[in-house]
Amino acid sequence: MEWMSVNDLREKFLSFFESKGHTRLPSFPLVPREDPSLLLINSGMAPMKKFFLGLETPPNKRVTTCQKCIRTPDIERVGHTARHGTYFEMLGNFSFGDYFKHEATAWAWEFFTRVLEIPAEKLHVSVYLDDDEAYDIWTKEIGVDPSHMVRLGKEDNFWEHGSGPCGPCSEIYFDRGPDKGCGSPDCHVGCDCDRYVEIWNIVFSQFDSDGAGNYSPMEHPNIDTGMGLERLACVMQGVSNLFEVDTVQNIMGHISRIAGVEYGADARTDVSLRVITDHIRSTTFMIADGILPENEGRGYVLRRLLRRAARHGKLLGIDKPFLYEVAATVIAENRTAYPELAEHADYIAKVISAEEERFSRTLNQGMDVLFQIIDRLESKMEKVLSGEEAFKLYDTFGFPIDLTREIIQEKGIEIDEESFQKLMHEQRVRARKAREALEGSAWGGGLLADLSGSQEFTGYSSLNTHTMVTAIVAGEARAENIYEGQEGVLALRSTPFYAESGGQVGDTGVIRCGDSLFEVHDCKKSSTGHYLHMGTMLRGQLAVGTEIEAQVDAERRQAIQKNHSACHLLQYALRKVLGTHVHQAGSMVNETRCRFDFSHFEAMTLEQIERTEQLVNELIFAALPVEIREMPVEEAKKTGAMALFGEKYADVVRVCSMGGQSIELCGGTHVGNTMAIGLFKIVSESSVAAGVRRIEAATGSGVYQLLKEADAMLGECAGILKLQNTADLPQKLRTLSAESREKEHKIAELESKIAASQVKELFADAVEIEGTSLLIAGFVGVKPEALRQMIDRAREVRDDAVAIFYAAGGEKASIAVGATKKAVEKGIHAGKLVKEITSRVGGSGGGRPDSAMGGATEIFKIDETMTLVPDMIRTMLKK
Repeated sequence: MEWMSVNDLREKFLSFFESKGHTRLPSFPLVPREDPSLLLINSGMAPMKKFFLGLETPPNKRVTTCQKCIRTPDIERVGHTARHGTYFEMLGNFSFGDYFKHEATAWAWEFFTRVLEIPAEKLHVSVYLDDDEAYDIWTKEIGVDPSHMVRLGKEDNFWEHGSGPCGPCSEIYFDRGPDKGCGSPDCHVGCDCDRYVEIWNIVFSQFDSDGAGNYSPMEHPNIDTGMGLERLACVMQGVSNLFEVDTVQNIMGHISRIAGVEYGADARTDVSLRVITDHIRSTTFMIADGILPENEGRGYVLRRLLRRAARHGKLLGIDKPFLYEVAATVIAENRTAYPELAEHADYIAKVISAEEERFSRTLNQGMDVLFQIIDRLESKMEKVLSGEEAFKLYDTFGFPIDLTREIIQEKGIEIDEESFQKLMHEQRVRARKAREALEGSAWGGGLLADLSGSQEFTGYSSLNTHTMVTAIVAGEARAENIYEGQEGVLALRSTPFYAESGGQVGDTGVIRCGDSLFEVHDCKKSSTGHYLHMGTMLRGQLAVGTEIEAQVDAERRQAIQKNHSACHLLQYALRKVLGTHVHQAGSMVNETRCRFDFSHFEAMTLEQIERTEQLVNELIFAALPVEIREMPVEEAKKTGAMALFGEKYADVVRVCSMGGQSIELCGGTHVGNTMAIGLFKIVSESSVAAGVRRIEAATGSGVYQLLKEADAMLGECAGILKLQNTADLPQKLRTLSAESREKEHKIAELESKIAASQVKELFADAVEIEGTSLLIAGFVGVKPEALRQMIDRAREVRDDAVAIFYAAGGEKASIAVGATKKAVEKGIHAGKLVKEITSRVGGSGGGRPDSAMGGATEIFKIDETMTLVPDMIRTMLKK
């Protein structure tokens, strides 16, 4: 049994099963496609569900893969043990109704004992309690010693997940030796100690479960196997856990060099090294598959992992962004098996670096607020952080809740989890109300999910097709007919209607048969890939089997095509102007707008926007021919065609080339020549999420409409200012602006004088706090500069005083704090005081010990917060 690297083991496995007639498929992206039940791919079988369920036909009845996976239920435990990790690779061989138990077991044993040369005496096998067939195959055909066989119950050796395919499984274990065991003479496979390590799980999917305990034999049983690559590497390299295998150790070594610490020297630093090593592996692969840091869904998983790793970097004494550097080692260790990592190396580094910098700012601000809260709780001998404050840290300051938990647990404080989760639930409900999923409804295709057979799309070359109705949903039920006035969904044998996908909206139009008329409002694809025509029966009726004419709204399709082609030119232009880190992060093209989301880490400058717009128009005016060709995906990549991040493409793809400049893989519809787009105008550039910008633009007649609206607006402005000519607007506005600034300056001077003159009188309402005068006063409409002058005046009136003045203006308020020299000497710090006040009123602030300013957004909380100030003063005076 020779030492083997992770990369060699992966190749050995895949090559072995190729020799057994399997088709090697590349790893599927971590983002599940058309599987709303999963947030991230978490097993080798997950992307194969569509083949096992018969929703798609596999390229071969025998398939082998090494699938990248992420599991996150135990994030908090990662690092604290050497067993837990979020990222792993799963080796697997699959049979879709082809071979079964005899071959699956024989090949597994052959791979272990002949290819890897693992001694047979080191291997043990478990089977399901009642699976005599598998037991006999292992002992009588394979030749496994019965003393190395064990029967386990349903919990251990029967794979089942709700209704659907299921069956018994057989697991192969490696015996690490008695020195790794518990010492019990009864130690065997299934013991909780570390002696016997499960390496390979072979699932015999031979039953169909109804989910209620009833099992019927499948006509064509399947094989689904899974073996953790890192766990196999532990066996072949003679190490105890995944953090000690070669590729992972190289990543950890990079972190150790940056931090100046050695793994194994200190238990506390080991935790941080394991956290960072695991999390940077996960995040590098997630970003390569198109996931970006966000506050929901898989984007939140990514953000949480990155920020947890960054915090542990700080615990190791690393005070600069460093994770993006370590990502380079992750890429180097995995580039052979996953070339997409190297292709997107610069992009991955920029996403990680931007999030590190963002988190550094968040961490500093959130830590200040959190430690103020901890100080308050400790001073009051309280041990529970309210759910409201925990939620505010998360929602207002972007401070991860798991970090809050970790930090306060070190102080012996707990979160009111029930209250926090209630607030989180309310936030999710608010955020998601407007986008309820269509899954399972008639409009989402649930009632037509059983459609079989292929369906021809004719809409690339024709907008009119004679075809036949193959299925109908009328109202909320499957039907044979649809009648006048009913809303419904039609499936057709062939269709010219483009179904919404790739950011392009679905076509609209009509379906006719004689005088009967069905108006198509939208077209979508079902989970099985069938085109669903959604609309209303305006006249007459239609029945399943009726021969009809399907007609797309040509004018609308033409406008959509202009915007879609413009999106391609826009991506090309953005990569020229901003850099090759720009990749599509989403798009939406309809008949009125082109909306394009792209990876970029700061707002575009006006100059960059103008240059991008100019370049797109230059490409339009160049009248570039738009050529669409179908070719093998590998050939398409050689042409330099841009592909969507993390997208899994078929073996044959459509390549859209615009004069050889913009080249992209695309299944949408386009103009024949860029000149047909007419004109391109950027309407807005904005932020969508961290590291993602959005451009909205118009083309063709949309630009003409913008010009009309702009002319109308200018005319209205000129009328208000009593100008005859809109060309006089700039000079008139300059004059008005100058006059306004002069008046504002005079008003501010008067306000300052009036307010300052009142300060001395205000001290009549001051209260004494342990020998120091405290004055708190609120105003309306007073500018921040005036508040600052009033604070300066207050420090002149009394020699031992603290003054707090605040003024609301609109939805915000300014808060000024001042402390005299004597008050500062006693322990008062104006900067810290304004920080604590503003943290309670949705704001922030800071400054010197004697003078500080802050702002507030929750102005309705100011009065209540001011009642707490005396206690804040007392706490400072005691220190």
